[in-house]
Amino acid sequence: MKLLLWLVLIAAALAAATLWKAARHERLAEATWPPEGAFLTIDGHRVHYVVQGEGPDLVLIHGASGNTRDYTYAMAARLAGRYRVIVLDRPGLGYTDRIDPDGASLAAQAGLLADAAAELGAERPIVYGHSYGGAVALAWALHRPERLSALVVSAAASNPWDSGLGTYYTVLSHPLGQRVVIPFLTAWVPDRVVDAQIDAVFAPQTAPPGYHRHIGAGLTLRRVSMRANALHRRNLLAEIEAQAPRYGEIAVPVEILHGDADTTVPLAVHSEPLSRQIAGSRLTVLEGVGHMLHHAAPQAVDDAIDRAAARAGLTP
Repeated sequence: MKLLLWLVLIAAALAAATLWKAARHERLAEATWPPEGAFLTIDGHRVHYVVQGEGPDLVLIHGASGNTRDYTYAMAARLAGRYRVIVLDRPGLGYTDRIDPDGASLAAQAGLLADAAAELGAERPIVYGHSYGGAVALAWALHRPERLSALVVSAAASNPWDSGLGTYYTVLSHPLGQRVVIPFLTAWVPDRVVDAQIDAVFAPQTAPPGYHRHIGAGLTLRRVSMRANALHRRNLLAEIEAQAPRYGEIAVPVEILHGDADTTVPLAVHSEPLSRQIAGSRLTVLEGVGHMLHHAAPQAVDDAIDRAAARAGLTP
């Protein structure tokens, strides 16, 4: 009996320490990487946004585990000389509120971001999405076709795949993982572990100088963001299976970019079939480039956005 009591006390102490340390880690992360922009409220949900530049409206949608800082590192400022660039945090990530405790669908995320862009005066922007953000951008084109003028996707998750969810997301998307494992990871995993994962996603390239410091690994490790990201990833395949048969409905100019060295979102599984599913789309394959092509091949990405703008009649 005494042993059981001691075990209960030790478990309670560990749980209390974990919750305290998780909250401390989150406070430190938010103090180190505060919101970069401003906020607006859409249907009771706070949306974090950054606006830079003047010109035709261009919305940038980040990928899994990311936030606005992926684009404010370089891309937003680079394009702000000729576009009004609007960078939005997806629900549950960065500083945008979660909108569904079961994981916001691609359509729901696209709707929230489209409404936020319209609130900012961007009624029919060019929409750019990378990786998971590319799936959201495709959902925007399908569910809000009147709310964009052109679509640009890079390394977009767009078509069904046959690999499983994997142990990491299987555990973190499970109710027990959401309640127990995620707080433990927030509390005890150091930011350098996320930095190592960033390096893996950039392969075969490397992250540019200062990127790790700018992106804010601690923001990714917050409980709210880990929970949202895990559920988004759990639901993604079924949602892609549902929306892929509709890609032929997309009627705006579409530019597709993908690196042939991308092992995170393989070219042959995603962008090659996508280019055949959307009439008039243009696929640019970047030789030797991995998943983070907006950093590894910025000129190619900028050129695709410029082509989309010209095809939509927004620029000469």
